[in-house]
Amino acid sequence: MQLTEDEIDLIRGSFRALALGTPATATVFYERLFERTPSLVPMFPADMEQQGVKMMSMLGAIVAQIHDHTALLPMVVDLARRHVGYGAVPEHYDLIGEALIHTLEQRLGAGFTPAVREAWVKAYTALAAVMIEAAES
Repeated sequence: MQLTEDEIDLIRGSFRALALGTPATATVFYERLFERTPSLVPMFPADMEQQGVKMMSMLGAIVAQIHDHTALLPMVVDLARRHVGYGAVPEHYDLIGEALIHTLEQRLGAGFTPAVREAWVKAYTALAAVMIEAAES
């Protein structure tokens, strides 16, 4: 993944704004995901509040290491392998990406500029490709 310094700054800055409302952000994300794909609901625990905290924590860890592939890639590969155990399949990654972009748009409002969108899409697309490859190996 080759993000520019400007793209990394956009991702980090927007994530800081997003993380201020962690519970609401996670709620928007999972509502969108389950609205679009109700069949995924059984893959998740009943305690969605705790799940939301875990999701935002992992996203924060990824954002924190987004500049350092040496640290990021093992973390993402491990995440992918754990998700295989939860029942994740390659087709789910597009759904997750769509829910993530929707959440960013909803939570950041005017701060979700075209440049911010492009940076997140580029980063997510690259990370999803790594995760799918790791899950299949």
